Amino acid sequence: MTRPCQPLRDDLVACVLKSDCVTIQGHSVQDCLTKKELMESLPAECQALRLSFSECKRSMLDMRRRFRGPKTQ
Repeated sequence: MTRPCQPLRDDLVACVLKSDCVTIQGHSVQDCLTKKELMESLPAECQALRLSFSECKRSMLDMRRRFRGPKTQ
């Protein structure tokens, strides 16, 4: 059984591994995702995946959202 946010996490890690932060500058994935100055250098795709992953994790903690499901526009 997989975790609810696991596909987003895998995509995020793969995106960061391909970024210049890891390949050229030689930082770890954790450093690229936690340090603000490195996080700003990530491509827009990785930043969008990071936001989606954090929203997924947040939705797991929100009891109202767990029962109602995600908001639809």
